[in-house]
Amino acid sequence: MKALPRLYAIADAFFGDPVRLVTSLIAGGARLIQLRDKNASPRELLDKVDQVIGLARTDVRLIVNDRVDIARIAGAAGAHVGQTDLPPTAVRSVLGPGAIVGFSTHNVEQAVEADKLPIDYIAVGPIFPTSTKENPDPVLGLEGLLKISKVVHKPVVAIGGIRLENAAEVLKAGAHSIAVIRDLLDSADVQGRTRQWIEVLNVFMPRSGI
Repeated sequence: MKALPRLYAIADAFFGDPVRLVTSLIAGGARLIQLRDKNASPRELLDKVDQVIGLARTDVRLIVNDRVDIARIAGAAGAHVGQTDLPPTAVRSVLGPGAIVGFSTHNVEQAVEADKLPIDYIAVGPIFPTSTKENPDPVLGLEGLLKISKVVHKPVVAIGGIRLENAAEVLKAGAHSIAVIRDLLDSADVQGRTRQWIEVLNVFMPRSGI
């Protein structure tokens, strides 16, 4: 079982060509990356995932957001789904036991239920106010994250409005990993910003995970 990297980078097409973004994230040292493109057609998304897998190093794990079928066809490392997507049990049956399956939760009740499912990590958020998602769920804050981290056993990935300046607080609140979008992709130097994140997060001892 490989350790869950402290940094979970999300290449969101809202910030530009996801293939270019993933290339910069990899160059900066990111090794667990989710490709998210809500507006791409299935054919377009498959082409992008294929390109990224072709560019990625062997130690890079690419996760596809929402589209479990694309993840399987392209041979991605896994898929991430939300509360209204394909149920995690079905995702696991499609991708098999070796794939990485992540699931979004937004409160204690959802996280406790997710802890019983055949998934590899529980995404928890938003931790802070975020502008990268339409109609975001209520902000949990560090207190909400801490409460969830204390009652679940699977690795917790914190997401939502997290910046390098408050990353240490998020880890101290129980997160195994931090999913980052804007604070990486909104930088003029995505590669350099990724490297900064990894240098800061490497100060913290890694926890067990996927």
